[in-house]
Amino acid sequence: MNDRFNDKVVVVTGATGGLCSEMVLGFLREGAKVLALGRSEDKLAALTERVSGAGYDVERLLCCSADVLDRAALEAARDQAISRWGRIDVLVNGAGGNVAGATTQQEMVGKDGDLSGTFFEMDMEALDGVVKLNFDGSVLPTQVFAEPMAKAGQGCVLNVSSMATDRAITKVAGYSASKAAIENFTRWLAVHLAPSGVRVNAVSPGFFVTEQNRFLLMGEDGKSPTPRAEKILAGTPFGRFGDAAELIGAVNYLCSDDAGFVTGVTLAVDGGFSAYSGV
Repeated sequence: MNDRFNDKVVVVTGATGGLCSEMVLGFLREGAKVLALGRSEDKLAALTERVSGAGYDVERLLCCSADVLDRAALEAARDQAISRWGRIDVLVNGAGGNVAGATTQQEMVGKDGDLSGTFFEMDMEALDGVVKLNFDGSVLPTQVFAEPMAKAGQGCVLNVSSMATDRAITKVAGYSASKAAIENFTRWLAVHLAPSGVRVNAVSPGFFVTEQNRFLLMGEDGKSPTPRAEKILAGTPFGRFGDAAELIGAVNYLCSDDAGFVTGVTLAVDGGFSAYSGV
């Protein structure tokens, strides 16, 4: 076990998700104490079992049920962690996702004038919902968990961006806009908090197959890519999807003292997707 995070306390929101659960294990592997936040008690219990099964001390894991849009629940979780471990060192804003109504059924407007299933029918309430989930759901936890870091004069916030911020990915309009806001917020907050000693960065995952998105990327046999997934693979120079474990090196680097002079950046972990022009 690497001790890069020995005695450090790391908070991970969305901790029961496919990528963030790997982050929890990655931090534990390097000696951290982890406050794992999620909405589902059952999924948090499953995470605890997974941690135990991997051979890590469950005393270094504190699971709390909390919605990232519920300040009172976040503050209660923060107070539990500080009462138990005395400090907060790292916050990973991993909670987020898409809302069906904030997408379009059609990838692009057709030339025949038929606008059904396009942007013009997008549900504004759903759009507000996905912005709240991804943007507000990172801002509010940062207010709650980064405050003790700023008071202590040290710490790190890591936001989770997306490939959809710099390149247009069809259909996911609301998700793309909210993740683009995350990157701007990352830079703004990095500047704002720099005098306090708190660093703020983001990681931008490429396309990883998890249980949450498997039905979108893989056919019924669980192995063959869907037509949309084939487009993704064609635009990824590595020619494959990422494995969740391949995200951990970048996450742990950005959250560690090794990145002590790194702030305001977004690091892509994408197999070359964001670099490739398609030609």
